[in-house]
Amino acid sequence: MIVIERRNKIKEILLEERSVKVNELAALFDVSEETIRRDLTALEKEGLVKKNYGGAVLVEDLIDAMRTIPPVHQRKMHLFEEKDAIGKQAASLVQPGERVLIDAGSTTWCLARHLKSTPGLTVVTNGVNIVDELSRGEDQEIFMIGGKLIKRSMSMVGPQAEAEIRKYNAHIAFLGTSGVSLSQGFTSSDIFEAEMKKAMVASAEKVAIVADHTKFTRSGLLAFCSLTEVDYLITSKLADAGYLKEIMRAGVQVILADV
Repeated sequence: MIVIERRNKIKEILLEERSVKVNELAALFDVSEETIRRDLTALEKEGLVKKNYGGAVLVEDLIDAMRTIPPVHQRKMHLFEEKDAIGKQAASLVQPGERVLIDAGSTTWCLARHLKSTPGLTVVTNGVNIVDELSRGEDQEIFMIGGKLIKRSMSMVGPQAEAEIRKYNAHIAFLGTSGVSLSQGFTSSDIFEAEMKKAMVASAEKVAIVADHTKFTRSGLLAFCSLTEVDYLITSKLADAGYLKEIMRAGVQVILADV
């Protein structure tokens, strides 16, 4: 098992058990305790765990944040007019025949609504809701990434899903975000979804973030990419102009949708 697979599995165990012990993980993965300690040190640097004597525990802030994420079906209706305008604007960046990665989410679902009529696309997604929407279009190839289903977001995640995503080479990736930070970049409140977003960033020539104006007043716990890794930020004219100027200084092209 490679390092990233082992660490992702440790994350899964932490999410379910809330704590881990070094000796138990060493036995489980058939590696040395020193290797596990290095894994836990790496996860601590990511802000996911707090190491203690003999093991580590999942940080409480992360547990609390994950409990508050509403189901994607509810998020579809929240700020729908703004998200749909952002989705329509984002769709204008896609040309017929391109290869596109689409993250699971409510704003990316709005993007999918406006891509159904674009011919010849090859779309790869980890979003069940995205596949459902695009399946109503014609003349497009759709690839659904397999993995572990997170029901509240209808997204497929985990080491299997990440490995699949990294096999593709896309013209552009569209990602949602839990929050925007001038220091951290774009963030997520879910461990597994953050890892999926990282994999998509690594597999695309261009990266586009879609975010409604409320995302600029909050920040998730886990950064999945920096401002310098993003080519486009598609939001609405409701977003704070001063905040957007700072993002543009980092080299991001900001595209505003009318609402």
